[in-house]
This record gives sequence, structure tokens and C-alpha cells, in this order.
Amino acid sequence: MRRCPTCGDPLDGEHGESCPECGPGPTGSTEAFAAVPARIEGAHLAEEAREHAAGPVLVVRKGPEVGERFVIDRDSLTIGRDPASDIFLNDVTVSRDHATLTASSAEVSIEDSGSLNGTYVNGVRVDSAILADGDVVQIGTFQMVYMGGARS
Repeated sequence: MRRCPTCGDPLDGEHGESCPECGPGPTGSTEAFAAVPARIEGAHLAEEAREHAAGPVLVVRKGPEVGERFVIDRDSLTIGRDPASDIFLNDVTVSRDHATLTASSAEVSIEDSGSLNGTYVNGVRVDSAILADGDVVQIGTFQMVYMGGARS
């Protein structure tokens, strides 16, 4: 049953496109538009990231900034709460200088910089680790999926 988008009352068809409570409903080109999700979540995240990635990338799947993509486009990227970090994660659970990503043509690795809350790969706290496609990296409240790909 169709409902009035303004008040939620059922539209019975007896009054055409008008709501018996609040008057005419939406008309013209706006009535056909569906709501668009604001963020990428869940299982669709990895597929969406894979479609848009131009190389290795970390994609936030949980925590602040879900859907944010960090392209690994240099040999070394700093991760931290310091706004000068290459990958800025703005949350108190992230150390100012938390970790470093190091990339070569063959692999991408992550190394914890002595952070207070640690760096986790697939749920295991690590000092350093080589990342594989689909690995989950947790830094503070940020949970990110690593998508491998050729560096440009």
C-alpha cells in the first residue's frame, strides 16, 4: 500500500495522488526518485572498493568514515591521529603516530609505530605484517579492508 511521504497515512486512491490528511502528494519528476544510501556497508563494501580501486587500497568498513578509501600510491604512508599523517584517522583510540604502510611492487606491509592500542591484522595484534588481499586491518575503532592491486 502506498503511503503519503509527508505524514505516512495510507493513500487509498480515492483522492487520486492527494493525501486525505495533508493534501496533494509529490508530483512531477521528484516522485520517481528512490533514496540513495549515504555510505557503503557490509558485503557490498569490498565489491565497491574493488570496482573503484586503481591499485592497493585500504577501505574503512567499520568505525568513523565508513566507505572512505585510502589509496596506497607511495612507497611509505604514515597512519595516525596527527593531521599531518598521510592517512589521518581522527579518533582518540588512534595514536598520533600509529603505524606505517610500506609498499613495493611486490607487496604492502604495515608496521606498528609503538602505538598504545596496537595494530591488528585479521584480529591478531602485530608489530609488522605483510598484507594480503582481503586482510582486515584494525587501528583503534577503524576497521579497514586491504584490497591488493597493481601499483601505478
